[in-house]
Amino acid sequence: MHIGRCLILAGLVVSAVCVQGGDWPQWRGEKRDGHSTDKGLLKEWPKTGPKLLWTAKGIGGGFSSVSVAQDRIFTMGDGTDSSYVYALNENDGKQVWTAKVGRTEGGGGYPGPRCTPTVDRDVVVALGQYGDLVCLEARTGQEHWRKNMQKDFGGKMMSGWGYSESPLVDGERVVCTPGGKDGGMVALDRKTGKELWRCKEFQDQAAYSSIVIAEIGGVRQYVQLTGTSVVGVAPNDGRLLWQASRKGQTAVIPTPIVYQDYVYVTSGYGAGCNLFKITRSGDKFSAEQAYENKVMVNHHGGVVRVGDQVYGYSDGKGWTCQDLKTGDAVWAERKALGKGSISFADGHLYLRSESGKGTVMLIEASPKAWTVQGQFDQPNRTEQQSWPHPVIANGHLYIRDQDTLLCYDVKG
Repeated sequence: MHIGRCLILAGLVVSAVCVQGGDWPQWRGEKRDGHSTDKGLLKEWPKTGPKLLWTAKGIGGGFSSVSVAQDRIFTMGDGTDSSYVYALNENDGKQVWTAKVGRTEGGGGYPGPRCTPTVDRDVVVALGQYGDLVCLEARTGQEHWRKNMQKDFGGKMMSGWGYSESPLVDGERVVCTPGGKDGGMVALDRKTGKELWRCKEFQDQAAYSSIVIAEIGGVRQYVQLTGTSVVGVAPNDGRLLWQASRKGQTAVIPTPIVYQDYVYVTSGYGAGCNLFKITRSGDKFSAEQAYENKVMVNHHGGVVRVGDQVYGYSDGKGWTCQDLKTGDAVWAERKALGKGSISFADGHLYLRSESGKGTVMLIEASPKAWTVQGQFDQPNRTEQQSWPHPVIANGHLYIRDQDTLLCYDVKG
């Protein structure tokens, strides 16, 4: 166990283990912004790439990424009889426990779960592709409670690829987006699963994006993106604070970016990107569009903000650096690497191609130029698209490809 992890004091064994500084406890990391907290990582990779430490198999089919916390790795996959949450040992990838979630396959021709489990103290919360929401004991996988998006909340999705959201755990609330006229967003008690509130003013169908926590105008709120709008919701009672109309196409997937009092969103199928200025006046909020353009048309690889720039893959333009506040393109690179996903750690962008050899590339996070600091082709490639985003935690890079998880040493 690493120094600084949870303490045992005066013989008192603490069952709820705290998150470590270098952990990645949920979708897109600690703050859901695609940023790792790791420091001191390799600035350049050897010609063959970083050292492969271990390969794990037996985690089922699907497109879930991984969470890393409490010396464990958590992910999801389809087994033969159910979709599962899998817990692995962080040191060697060996399986610790499995827990059933719900129906297998589904997903409009792309079978398997898409959610990345959320780890919070003593629990893991995960969502299956058919809307099965489960809360499990982090150490054992024992089920605490379960709900279903359609049966319990009248949930409705915008298209037919299955529920893909990674649930948010905020204090004693589990928050998710069933979508539909019975309330687009819902909060549940973390311990019991009891419904705390529904945002009935928000009736959009659910998309594939995940909720982020933000503070806008000094007010804490939940921000979510759907196929028809962007919203801010009050955490305590589920009031709709603001709603901005924004039409997506087919499937709206990337997670919103909140920067100061601005909310940036992007999606694929030609929709492009939008920036909204959110203004507070007393107890009321308003949303005004700052720009709308097609500099960033991001399908599902996600975007990250570093400083005043947004980085990601833009359909038709390649890997793109965009000025967040003006919307202008800073640079674009189309030839070096194909379409894929992105994460950030210690001044660098970790890029992963979704097809072909599954190439993973390290580039400098700089608005000056596209500068490559290393790359390698993923071994043990499947024939499926490598959609799970790269994860950087505790000096390791994790690459998930269906039933296979690879762990690399990027600390050196």
